[in-house]
Amino acid sequence: MLNYVWMALLFLGIGTAITTDIINQNQNKYQNGVPFKVNIDLSKKFQPNSPDSYQAIIHVDSLKYFQFYHERINGNFNFAANVTIKKNFQNNSINIKVDKSFPKVWQEMSETSSNKNELNGKVKIDSIISPSILASQITFDEVSFLKIKNVTGAAIDYAGTAVSISLGLIGVMALWLGVMKVAEEAGLISIIAMWLKPLTKKLFPDVPPNHPAMGSMIMNISANILGLGNAATPFGLKAMEELNELNPEKETATNAMCTFLAINTAGMTLIPATAIAIRAASGSSEPAIIIGTSLFASFCATIAGIASAKLLEKFPIKKENRKLWLKSKSKTLLALILVILILIYISYSGVGKHLLIFSQKFSFSWLKSILLIFSNLAIPGLIFVFIGYGAIKKVKVYEKFVEGAKEGFNIAIRIIPYLVAMLVAIGIFTAGGAMSWLVHILHPVTNLIGLPAEAVPMALMRPLSGSGSLGIMAQIISVHGPDSFIGILVSTFYGSSETTFYVLAVYFGAVNIKRIRHALAAGLIADIMGVLAAIFIVRLLFG
Repeated sequence: MLNYVWMALLFLGIGTAITTDIINQNQNKYQNGVPFKVNIDLSKKFQPNSPDSYQAIIHVDSLKYFQFYHERINGNFNFAANVTIKKNFQNNSINIKVDKSFPKVWQEMSETSSNKNELNGKVKIDSIISPSILASQITFDEVSFLKIKNVTGAAIDYAGTAVSISLGLIGVMALWLGVMKVAEEAGLISIIAMWLKPLTKKLFPDVPPNHPAMGSMIMNISANILGLGNAATPFGLKAMEELNELNPEKETATNAMCTFLAINTAGMTLIPATAIAIRAASGSSEPAIIIGTSLFASFCATIAGIASAKLLEKFPIKKENRKLWLKSKSKTLLALILVILILIYISYSGVGKHLLIFSQKFSFSWLKSILLIFSNLAIPGLIFVFIGYGAIKKVKVYEKFVEGAKEGFNIAIRIIPYLVAMLVAIGIFTAGGAMSWLVHILHPVTNLIGLPAEAVPMALMRPLSGSGSLGIMAQIISVHGPDSFIGILVSTFYGSSETTFYVLAVYFGAVNIKRIRHALAAGLIADIMGVLAAIFIVRLLFG
């Protein structure tokens, strides 16, 4: 499955890029070779007979811009530029530093320059309006194959990013697998696993309660819930290695692996610290207001992920057993449909407003403070307890720590090829423009479920790229405000989900799993349920 997904991301990204470039070239979207009329306001009096450079202000008429580029801008547009006027007005040049305030077309054109975010071109002087204002024509440098160039740049950049991520994991992996080795030798992991045996036996019936994999999975899930991302990954990778010891088919994912990764991709976290930090930096009056909405959405995603993993692991069902299976699950399916209908009714009725008014009567600041303190103390606390317990049990803590740290180093290096493959495919898919096409295609569906068009890119990007979705969230919040409905919604998306494709690539890559079976389907179902639950709870309380 992952093989086909990877090829689809690559081919769709490259195919979309080529198609878009051909269309843009035929329509001359960027007006190559066509002069654009502007007024240039020089920083000082113009001297016709003295070649000079000027820090100028360019005045752009919105109507002329629309007629030229077929893109609407709000009002007339002014920006700074460096203009060089040479003797006899021949080969005059202009250099413009482009930022996010510029029209979209010019932002796209600036991406092709040797220095990113610059526009360069030639200037022709038509007339002198006043001693410092010139009526001029700008002919920008030719822009061609923009999307293909973006795809090339993305492939190189994401390959470097993948290696940086993997190398960055070496220290963290070495630390936590070293600590885990000490705890394992001391018997602490087995004790924790026995405490949680009733729950884990239901989730992972194929894994013996005393097996080391059970302890690693428990530590991974606990670290994720506490928002300790750096600690969660090493525990998860160690869990996958130990689960693979029980695997009779070494290149095929087991039921336990798929269920474990479904829980991971659901991304259940008590405190979505990154999303809260972005909201606070954007001037939110209530940056932590998404704790409740994120917890609700990620809880729903976790339940959906586990349920779908348990359901899909039973397939394919033999033809003679299908009717019997449907009959045995009929009550469960009817109950699920009923719950969905009730949630839809509550979401679009006035009940949400009453719940919000009711919840505002109570202060949960004390709960937030306790959770934050607990999260801050979790990492040093784990190290102290694990190493301290090992010392009490007379484990040679230093030697065992180093032994476990060596395993962490090897795992971090081993996942590099898998991470490069997945991140490059995602980068090409996004840079080629396939994501924009997908947003357009899914518009009728997203409109039906009440997902605002502005938030669709965030919902689609979150399973693909953590950094990409973070950038989209920050951009949406800067436009709509952190405390708007859309601002709270995209913050909840980020705080209640995980980068599914990254998790699958890293975790399965660590143990060389090639047949991932239903893991991707379960992860995507969890993502979809997380989005639906986020829309429901945010609309209920803030819509």
